[in-house]
Amino acid sequence: MKTKKIKYLLFAIAILATVISCSDEYLDVEPKGVFLSGNYYANQEQAFAGLVSVYDVMRKNSGGFENMITMFNAGSDDHYAGGGNSTDGAGIQSFSNYSVNPIDMPLSFWSDHYQGIYRANVLLLRLPDVSMDETLKMRYTAETKALRANYYFNLVRMFGNIPLILEPISSSEMYSVTQAAPAAIYVQIEKDLVEAIPSLPGSLNLDNEAGRFTKGAAQALLGKVYLYQKKNALAAEQLAQVNGTPGETSQYGYKLLDNFNDLWVVDNKFNTEAILEVAHTNVGLSGWGNWGSGSDEGNSVNVMVGPRSYVQLSENAPDLPSGWSFNPVLPELYDILKTDPRFEATILDMKALKESGDADYIGGYQDTGYFLNKFTPTKAVEHTGGGDRVLNYRQNTYAIRLADTYLMEAEALGGTGTRAQALLDAVRSRVGLPSIQVSMDAIMAERRLELAGEGHRWFDLVRTGRAAEKLASRGFVAGKHEILPIPFKELENTLLVQNPNYN
Repeated sequence: MKTKKIKYLLFAIAILATVISCSDEYLDVEPKGVFLSGNYYANQEQAFAGLVSVYDVMRKNSGGFENMITMFNAGSDDHYAGGGNSTDGAGIQSFSNYSVNPIDMPLSFWSDHYQGIYRANVLLLRLPDVSMDETLKMRYTAETKALRANYYFNLVRMFGNIPLILEPISSSEMYSVTQAAPAAIYVQIEKDLVEAIPSLPGSLNLDNEAGRFTKGAAQALLGKVYLYQKKNALAAEQLAQVNGTPGETSQYGYKLLDNFNDLWVVDNKFNTEAILEVAHTNVGLSGWGNWGSGSDEGNSVNVMVGPRSYVQLSENAPDLPSGWSFNPVLPELYDILKTDPRFEATILDMKALKESGDADYIGGYQDTGYFLNKFTPTKAVEHTGGGDRVLNYRQNTYAIRLADTYLMEAEALGGTGTRAQALLDAVRSRVGLPSIQVSMDAIMAERRLELAGEGHRWFDLVRTGRAAEKLASRGFVAGKHEILPIPFKELENTLLVQNPNYN
């Protein structure tokens, strides 16, 4: 799909950036300008603008320096933090070596998600009184609830003990907010998604709706939420409706792409494998002045993971722009992928290119010679217009894709049985690999290879209880590092309590 298919939504985001300012605090309770005022939501157009502002926070997945993909890659057993040196991003470096503390923990992983929740709460409060078609109003409400659920899911996975806020609160109330038990957060996430699903569309008009929540996306997210709580039967039920018959087209039109490499073609946006996709564009003309503010629209993972000071020396090497050398791939992942058909799409082997004389680069911090090729851009896709070139990459990223939900359903089925076998086989068959006996170990191994570098590995290790074993050499401490420290600034003058063992 082409960029024009998300132009309307992204244009609305750009307009909203002029009337919404991001806050460094997790609760920005004072309305900014007319957008959040009680008089603003008077009609459908204004309600849609409010909805777009809630979607805006989805770009946390891959936008700005502090994005979910590179951060959680860095804490996994597949990547280091990398970058220019050991102080290049205190948060990502300390998370990678498990020296992370409340001071180094980047504030935005907390505050950006709560900003999305705040916007959702305001919109949900105002929507009942908006003069607009009732069916469309129900859809907007459903999308807003699904987005709020997604932001709470990210927060509870990252921090565990978080406040549950379901309506806008005053500035005097923010200091008395307390944390809810993670179980209570999950109850609300489930409630939002269950209520949202009936009013969401089964498919989208990609000419003007691409990137929005659908019934299938909400069910996939709900299945994932159930899986994280080990509610396996419920997870399998939801995911089966998303997946349909393994290898065939599902009721929502999802189907594995025939060619794994096509997943990483920059302009192959909103393809049949994409269930929940995060949109990026170069039309926002992002620059250093607004980078990471929430109003920037480029994919920052692209520039972050590329090799530093890259030089193409022959046509046998790809024509790449230079990057910042974050998330170097560890030799262990290289070794298990080197005979896999997904290797070239996943890993850029700069060590081999340098040794052959086909390309050169300057090794960054923790350099292994191996880079994340899924997101390494070529010069052909560089932005050439206004704004800063390296901040306007347009590659979208997948929050959830079909191969992911196939493997989640197989896991929810206990890693056994005919359907679990068919789901695993479909993922492997797509890349020309033979069937292997399904098991939990086989499913987790396949997730590591299929989803490498997409930000899932750390969460998979933690939720399955394997993190302490796999990450012990990096400094991971069981009973502590399964969740992150709450940023120190969020605790000041509040009733919030720091997570265990971080004081």
